[in-house]
Amino acid sequence: MAGRTAPFAPFEWMIAWRYLRARRAEGGVSVMTWISLIGITLAVFALIATLSVRSGFRAEFVDTIVGANAHVTVYTVGNIKENGQLDRKIRDYAGRAEELAQVPGVTRVAPLVRGQVMATIGQNNAGVEVYGIQGADLATIPRIADPETALGDLARFDEGIAIGSGIARTLGVGVGSRIKLISPNGVKTAFGTSPRINAYEVVYIFTAGRYDIDRTRAYLPLAEAQSYFNSEGAVDEFEVMVEDPEKVDLFAPAILAASGDDGLVWTWRDASSGFLSALDIEDNVMFVILSVLVLIAAMNIVSGLIMLVKNKGRDIGILRTMGLTEGSILRVFFICGAFTGIIGTVMGVILGCLFALYVDQIFGIVNWLAGGNAWDPSVRGIYFLPAKLELGDVLSAVALSLGLSFIVTIFPARRAARMNPVEALRYE
Repeated sequence: MAGRTAPFAPFEWMIAWRYLRARRAEGGVSVMTWISLIGITLAVFALIATLSVRSGFRAEFVDTIVGANAHVTVYTVGNIKENGQLDRKIRDYAGRAEELAQVPGVTRVAPLVRGQVMATIGQNNAGVEVYGIQGADLATIPRIADPETALGDLARFDEGIAIGSGIARTLGVGVGSRIKLISPNGVKTAFGTSPRINAYEVVYIFTAGRYDIDRTRAYLPLAEAQSYFNSEGAVDEFEVMVEDPEKVDLFAPAILAASGDDGLVWTWRDASSGFLSALDIEDNVMFVILSVLVLIAAMNIVSGLIMLVKNKGRDIGILRTMGLTEGSILRVFFICGAFTGIIGTVMGVILGCLFALYVDQIFGIVNWLAGGNAWDPSVRGIYFLPAKLELGDVLSAVALSLGLSFIVTIFPARRAARMNPVEALRYE
């Protein structure tokens, strides 16, 4: 027992290194080692690139939701009027807004009037969803009140209308143009209801980052919207913002309690639950598929080690007769396989991180090669392919790659360790 060496002694590393860099004529498997190395590198790169794009897409998509929409929408059950129509107008909205603003975690409460109209100028028309809101509240919506992506002066909001960039492109208008809004529910006369047509100056054009929002949304001053939609002294709902939108479900019960006996709440998670669930399912499926890819790449290590063990049978016999234990032989060949996995994983992490950092430039080249049609915002919802590096994603890719590399290496290493030295040297 006194002569037993410690595991992973320097001579074990030296032998493993000699085997890894040996030429094929010397019984080495350098070609298989390179194939294994490249396979692991590409698999880890693909895994990190996919996880970073997935994280970036979800983060951008959620940011466009919470940055341009209510975190919680508060409305009422309503009541049936004499003519049989359901009336959900909120007339005591000032008092209710104050109560909602007192809820812990609520950062802003904005009364809204909503309606769907047709916007027109000349021969161009567009279906528009109009939000009536106070100018001070509009200025606090991050994705709308962004001076870097917007045109016009938000301070002039009370003098006209703010429209999305998609609407501006459809109508062919810019800041200073006058567009007409046509609502079928207009002035009530003795002969029925006639359409209401009002003209407004475009004072602000915003880009929220979501194709559907920019293409359909417009904002009017609250008082003007109340007059236009026959909602004098009333609003349709409250737009409530909270401190942490990701934890909106924690705030919802208190907001519901403060909304009154006839109040109802609808969170941004409720509105996007189907899409978010689809993203989660896609994430899990993609991780499993790419994990199989990493496993396939790791299996190349097994092939290389089996060939190495076969070619080094004579060496193994000599080393055993010189006193090396089965454990030492096992560790030598384990080091050969693990070293390939480690180097491939490191190179894959570097490539994956570089892809995530320079995804805009890479996607620009891909988009150019595809003739500008590689990304359709009308289908994807957002305007570009984002990527976001997260430490957890990188660590999971590293753990998966190294874990599989180490596990598959054990089997050929055990085969080498259990080789009978007498059989290995019988025909030498």
